[in-house]
Amino acid sequence: MKVTEYFKSMQRRPDRIGIKMDWIETTVQRPIKRQIQADGRIRCWSKIEGADGKYLRVILLEDGETVHNAFFDRNFKELE
Repeated sequence: MKVTEYFKSMQRRPDRIGIKMDWIETTVQRPIKRQIQADGRIRCWSKIEGADGKYLRVILLEDGETVHNAFFDRNFKELE
């Protein structure tokens, strides 16, 4: 999986250390929601049962495969 340097630095934060790469891969491959941002980056969400049902948001670059960011999205509602 390709990742940005920004992703590598952000994943060292205490609130993101527990995010597993397989959760990120699953979110990219089978999102419950996918949205293109104004800047062309792609947002993907999935519900992570192994993280107490939290929703993971993964931001991809415009190429659709390079992970730029990943974090638990406290404001995501599945019916949005």
